[in-house]
Amino acid sequence: MRTGNYPGVTVEQRIGKVTWDGCDVELIDLPGTYSLSPRSPDEMVAVQVLTGIDREPPPDLVICICNAAALERNLYLATQVLESGLPMILCLNMWDAVQQSGLSVDCSALSSSLGVPVVPTSASRREGLQTLQDVAMKQLRGAESGSISGRPEVLSPEIRHEIAGLARHVLNLRTASPAGVTFLAGRALLDEGGAVETLLSAGEGATFVQRLRDSRSRLRDLGVEIPAAEPHQRYQYIGRLLASVQRRSGASGAGLTDRLDAVLTHSVSGLLICLGVLMLVFSSIYWFSSPLSDTVEAGLGMLSAGIEGAMSPGPFRSLLTDGVISGVGSVLVFLPQISLLFFFIALLEDCGYMARAAFMMDRIMSLLGLSGRSFLPLMSSFACAVPGIMATRVIENRRDRFVTILIAPLMSCSARLPVYVLLIGTFIPDAHYLGNVIPLRGLVLFLMSTLGLFIAVPVAFLLRKTVFRGEASPFLLELPDYRMPAMRVVLHRVWESAWSFVTRAGTLIFATSVLVWAAGSFPGDHTEHYSLVRRLEALNATGPESDAQVAALELQLNNVNAELLRGSLLGRSGRAIEPIFKPLGWDWKIGVGVLASFPAREVIIATLGTIYSLGGDVDEESEGLRGALTAAKWPDGTSVFNVPVALSIMVFFALCAQCVSTLMVIRREMNSWRWPFFCFVYMTALAWIGSWATYQIGMLF
Repeated sequence: MRTGNYPGVTVEQRIGKVTWDGCDVELIDLPGTYSLSPRSPDEMVAVQVLTGIDREPPPDLVICICNAAALERNLYLATQVLESGLPMILCLNMWDAVQQSGLSVDCSALSSSLGVPVVPTSASRREGLQTLQDVAMKQLRGAESGSISGRPEVLSPEIRHEIAGLARHVLNLRTASPAGVTFLAGRALLDEGGAVETLLSAGEGATFVQRLRDSRSRLRDLGVEIPAAEPHQRYQYIGRLLASVQRRSGASGAGLTDRLDAVLTHSVSGLLICLGVLMLVFSSIYWFSSPLSDTVEAGLGMLSAGIEGAMSPGPFRSLLTDGVISGVGSVLVFLPQISLLFFFIALLEDCGYMARAAFMMDRIMSLLGLSGRSFLPLMSSFACAVPGIMATRVIENRRDRFVTILIAPLMSCSARLPVYVLLIGTFIPDAHYLGNVIPLRGLVLFLMSTLGLFIAVPVAFLLRKTVFRGEASPFLLELPDYRMPAMRVVLHRVWESAWSFVTRAGTLIFATSVLVWAAGSFPGDHTEHYSLVRRLEALNATGPESDAQVAALELQLNNVNAELLRGSLLGRSGRAIEPIFKPLGWDWKIGVGVLASFPAREVIIATLGTIYSLGGDVDEESEGLRGALTAAKWPDGTSVFNVPVALSIMVFFALCAQCVSTLMVIRREMNSWRWPFFCFVYMTALAWIGSWATYQIGMLF
């Protein structure tokens, strides 16, 4: 997970330990939220930590980070945090954006009005961070006395009176501080039907529920409507406060943002530009990644050749070259493409365009009965469905959340990218259109990467009309000003994401590669195989005059390997399921790859590498994986792979649920085994139907 500046990116609290000024400090990063009025499990995490009802003591200090360029909205959360009674620092981040926009904020006056220190920072430029650290240490050392004074009274006296009365009757929250009890009582009163009301009603019993109803009734008699009173009073206070501490001077940088948004968020031009940007991203992956991938492949080839030269033929050498290097190495080859994908996602997010995409998608989501809140988790799922599914916690409507979880695996995650790159690079012609501007391979990659998104539209519609009926929830999202991306931040995100991909997938792929190698090698007598390999290597060392003998031995070795593979566990299971996948144009080897890739989709690359390398050494141009796929034949001599078969495999992987981790997260988030089972069944059926239709239509042409 990565910490972000908008709700939905950080979906759980994160804890880190640092040493400041000789003192050990534990930092807790809470999930992003617009307010402390929790209606979703994710929003409730912040309330639990701040009030001490999570069986941990409340924090010694709260650093409330606000967007300095949007104080009117951000101070809403800050005023709620003030009422928690905890020591607090108001951090005005993105201070550089304030200066560029022509705004000026009197931090001293703001600090005096709120009764807390105010520190301007620009995190992307690493400006003001040392000052923030120094102020935090002073607050921590002074917080021991517990004296907090000078804080404003934002809510009306009538509301504060009722909150104090309710707090006196909260008796069972032993782990919450006195200030936390008062805060929770206020949230129960003001958030009608919210998570805190549910919590206190269950813990305090019917007496508290009746007192809560009486308090609301008395407030209504006084003309105070719940829950509308809180935002009305808070924004009134914030408006008066900003009128005294904020000024606008010179030209406004927001004018440029408004002019750009007139085009980029337009219902027609905005959508076309969005599709064009995505097309450029996927085309650029092919333009820039090939030299890097070639370098990685060359390094892996040298490593494999070194092992073969240092070891005699045998099971252990086969494990290293055909299992470990072909498995883990096949993923490392695609690391440049994956890194570029993460780079473009981080770039679009940091410049402010990603939020516009979410805003535009809200119009489409509303047609499905979902809101734009679902867009952020779905966009996260393009990198990996696991954090995307966890990000659905910000969706307060249970039906919307469940539907989003069930369609999130349809998004084309980064694990599918190696499959696309392998098959597109091998079987899709290297043609260009529109004056050599649009590459055919980039176009196919774009279509495959967005196929799940388009299929998710009718799937979500059907789920909302059948299993999950109900009204759509409203959508609230901040549209930040456009700004130049901070390349240091972007590159750090790329490094973090790419390293996470390698480390997370590496161990799984390594273990799976070893298992696939073992299943493809045993049972069977390999005596003749290793004898032929030794003779072949000896002949290769003698020079060109042995070419005829080498060819004869290679043919004999391939026949032996074919028999070994057919009799192995992989061969037996592949032949058993071949009738299921033959209508898709697949042979039993492709079926074996699908079976082996269930732990993670990208494992199919290692699986196919292991299967096809049993007949000889892996070489990029002649006997490598792409060459082996091209040379694969049916018993009648026709080629197994062609363009329709390649498209059929890609469609299957675009729509199937080949990821154990995703299914386990669905089980955890939906608290039932039936939903991951349902997800696996409907996605596998969808993948088979889509793959069958693709192959059958493709063969007609």
